[in-house]
This record gives sequence, C-alpha cells and structure tokens, in this order.
Amino acid sequence: MLHSKVSRIAATVAVVALGALCEPSVFAQAAEASAPAARRAAAGDPGPRDPGRWLLTGWSGFPTDYWQGATSDGRSLFFTGFFSGLWRTTRQGLRVDGRPQAIPADVAAAYGFNHIGDPSFDRAGGGRLLLPLECYVPGRGNTCGQGAIAVADPDDLSWRYLVLLDRSEIAKAMWVEVDPSGKYAWTSSGRDLLAYRTSAIARSHAAPRGAPLRAARWLVGAVPPSGVTGGAFVGSRLFLAGQDAGFAIWSIDTTSGERRLEVALDAVAGESEGLVTTRVFGGELNWLIAPLATRPTFGRWVAMLHLVRARGRPGLKVSARLVSQRGAFGGVGRQAKVVVRVTRRGRAVAGAAVTFAGARARSDRRGRAQLVVTTAVPGRYAALARHGALRGMSQRIAIGPPAPATVARALP
Repeated sequence: MLHSKVSRIAATVAVVALGALCEPSVFAQAAEASAPAARRAAAGDPGPRDPGRWLLTGWSGFPTDYWQGATSDGRSLFFTGFFSGLWRTTRQGLRVDGRPQAIPADVAAAYGFNHIGDPSFDRAGGGRLLLPLECYVPGRGNTCGQGAIAVADPDDLSWRYLVLLDRSEIAKAMWVEVDPSGKYAWTSSGRDLLAYRTSAIARSHAAPRGAPLRAARWLVGAVPPSGVTGGAFVGSRLFLAGQDAGFAIWSIDTTSGERRLEVALDAVAGESEGLVTTRVFGGELNWLIAPLATRPTFGRWVAMLHLVRARGRPGLKVSARLVSQRGAFGGVGRQAKVVVRVTRRGRAVAGAAVTFAGARARSDRRGRAQLVVTTAVPGRYAALARHGALRGMSQRIAIGPPAPATVARALP
C-alpha cells in the first residue's frame, strides 16, 4: 500500500494542508475516482456492487500522522503512520501519547525496516501491540526483501522486540491481525493468507538470535480481488480492506478460505488503509481512507469510516438537526447537541432506538430524540433509527470545521 503513494506523496502533503470536506453520496456518486477506479471506468468496469450488508453512518477526520492503520484494546485507539509513527488516542480521538519514529534507530540500521503497516492488539500476556514491518525506499522498492512483526507496549508505546519472518514465504509484512482465539496472527503474502502462532511471537524467538518464523497456516489464493491494505476480525470472519479491484471489504472464513463481499464503495478518491473492529463514533467496523488524491472524497484528512450492520429493512424517515456545539477539539473535545425526529408515513414513531456518532437515545411520543456527542476530532455523521424490523438514516451533519491536520503534527 505504501508503494503506490510514494511517487506522489510530496504533492499530496502540500494539498493535505488545505481544503474542505466533500459531501458525496458514498455508495453512489463520489467526487473523484481513484486512479484504479478511473481505469476500470474507462474499460466499462464499475467495480463490485455493494451487497447492502453494512451501512455507512459517517466518518471522522484524523491527523495524517495516522495514515497506515489502527487497532484498539477496547479503551484506547492506536494508530500507525505516517511511515513509522505509533500513536494512542482516547475513544473520542484525543491524542494522549505518540512516537513519531517508533522503530529504534539501531533496528532500522540493522534490518532496514522503516515502515509500520496496519497493527493488531494481542491480549496475551496482559496485552501487547503487534506491528507489521517492511522496508521501502522510493525509487528502489523493497530494499530488504523481508518482513517482521514487532511487539510494542500499549501503555507507553515503547519498543520491546521484533521477530523476523521467513523470507522464503513472505517478503514484507504490511498488516497483521490476531484471530479471536488468540492463537494465530494473520497477514498476507501475494495472493495467499498466512498465519503465525502468536505463542511464537515471543522474546525467545526475537532477532537477532531467534530464527525467522515460518507460517503455521496457509490459505492459497484466499486474498480477495481488491487486495489487502488492512484486516480485522468480525466474529470468526477475517475482514480485509483493499482497492485493487475497487474500494471494497471482503470477509474470509479462515477455516475454508471461502470469501464474500461485505462492502463496496462506488468510486472513491483516496487510498484504502487499515481496519479496526471496535465501537467508536457509532461504528462497529471502521475503515481508514487516506487522502491520497487531489480532491479526496472524504476530505483532506485521514478519514475513519464508521460502518454498522444493516439490520432490518428501510421504512423509517429520519431527520437530524444540529442545535448547538461548543468547545474546542483540543482538551476534552467539542460537545454537540443534535435533535432527531423519526416518522413513518407522516406519523411520529415513539420508542425508536436512535444513535448518532456513538450517542444513544429513544424517541419520545413526538418521535423526537435529543443526543449529546463529545468528540476530539471533526467529522460528519448521520442519525440511525431502528424500530422493530424497520430502520432509517438521516442526512449527515458536520461537527466542527473540516480543516485537516498537517503531516508530522506536534503532540499537544
């Protein structure tokens, strides 16, 4: 995922510093197609059609430091990027810690590793962050031909050690995800999915003395047509995001290798990055899209798209109105008050479950619900209402200015 962007990165960084958020219909018309999407359109191929399994309820804008990927321990969010940074935020997006260069200088000098991909949180041993590593130099490509998985401390983001991966099986590690059992850490090599025993990602196997790990499981040809830029488990299925054959998320049965399409975006200007499964800003499954485009679809920040399962059938009319917002995005964050109304065939719907950017309420006898959201990052969100077997979603409302952070933003 890094290779396609490096030749254009300088121009992109200049553009990222200014601009406004677009308001596209995400599953229909987008502001600008990505280069792969444009090529498919010219060839008469619109890409995969969204199967309607998930709803996009909104997106949040994060600093471009958080370009590569994300994971969560259920309390905090962890991000990687721009190349080799590691960052921790609250669930409201407030940055509380960060290391712009998380790879120690001696490790980079010894092995050439200079890039961290989409990470994973492993609950073993009280909790640890797994960081996929690769080497890349613009104009020279993959300079070491080897991947590794590093271990970092989730509390202070300090480096612990790294375990090399057998270069005959994998030439670089761009993402890693621990399965629900905690036994395997999955990644990919070409069109294949590989899994390593998490028990083998241990200090006893750490470089330089430990021998490179070999995969414990191998699913040949299981990588979906869109490729992989990041992964996350939803239940027992491995969800993989990519954009090689259209912006899409596929899920994989890691026992059989069977896959199915979960989400497809019609045309997006940007770059697919990591996935994280956690309940944040109203999402269950959250997808990072980096602003690698002249006019990025989701604005000139790293957008975290928030998706929820499409339970029920459409049938409710939902409107939302921003009543007030106060506070700044530094400190404790900005507080926004939103009023939502739910109707069906012109009549108020009482008792509907309403959510907005993670806040929850029930509609009253007039079909109204008032929700208060506190967030440390700007975004654009829709109110989602469910009542019995019916659902409905409002237009999206902007909270805060659309101005992005710049690359290498200083810690507060």
